[in-house]
Amino acid sequence: MVTDLVIFDCDGVLIDSEPVASRVLWKVLNDAGVLISVSEVHRRFTGSSEDDAQRICVAELGLAEPAPVFRAYRNALYPQFACSLTSMPGVHDLVRGLAIPKCVASNSSMERLQNSLGLLDLWHEFDEHIYSAEMVAHPKPAPDLFLLCANEFGTAPGRCVVIDDSPHGIVGAVAAGMAAIGFVDPADPRPGRPAVLAEAGAIAVATGALELRKVLETLLPETAFRSSPRLAALA
Repeated sequence: MVTDLVIFDCDGVLIDSEPVASRVLWKVLNDAGVLISVSEVHRRFTGSSEDDAQRICVAELGLAEPAPVFRAYRNALYPQFACSLTSMPGVHDLVRGLAIPKCVASNSSMERLQNSLGLLDLWHEFDEHIYSAEMVAHPKPAPDLFLLCANEFGTAPGRCVVIDDSPHGIVGAVAAGMAAIGFVDPADPRPGRPAVLAEAGAIAVATGALELRKVLETLLPETAFRSSPRLAALA
C-alpha cells in the first residue's frame, strides 16, 4: 500500500498514561460513592473521550452528577502526570525515525494533551500536528477525527495508517477508510488485547515499539525511516 501519513493515538501508544489515569479516576469515583475496581475502570474507560466517560458514569454506574467528579479527576490527574509521566518505551525513537508526515489523533481534550504529551519532548516531533476530539463533532469510534487529520494534510484516507491501542480507535480508523494497526503495551494487564484489536478491524497488532517498527516496515517504503539505533537496541 502507498502511505502518505501515519496517525498516532496518544494515550497508551505515545505515552504511558493509561495506568496513571485509571488509578486517578478510580479514586475520584470511589470518593464519589461509586464502588468499582481499578481493573474495571481501566476496562470501561480506556480510549473514551471525557464526554463518553461521563455518559458511562451516568448510564452504567448511576453517578447523578458527573461534572464535579471529572473536575476533581482533572485536578488530580495533571499533577500525577507532571510527577511520573513517560513516553512508551522505544516509541520516541520510532517516531523520530519516521521520515514521512505524521500526526496525533486523540480522544483527549487539548488541555489534557498539553498537560500530558506536552510535558515531553515527543510533543515537538509532531510539529504541532496534534488533533483532539474537541475539534470534531464526534470522537472515536466515529471516523471524524481521522478524516480531519487526512484533510489537514491533503491526503486521501486510503493512504493513511492509524496506530491505536483501543478498539474505539481501530473502529474509527476503519470507518474512515484507513488501515489500522493495533498497539499493545507489553505491560498491559488486560488479557487478550491483540484479539480484541484484531476483532475491531486491525490489519496487524504490535506488542511494543520494536514489533510496531517491524509492522510499519511491511507497510511503508524503505525511505520512510531514518536510522533508529536505540530502537534497534531493544531487539
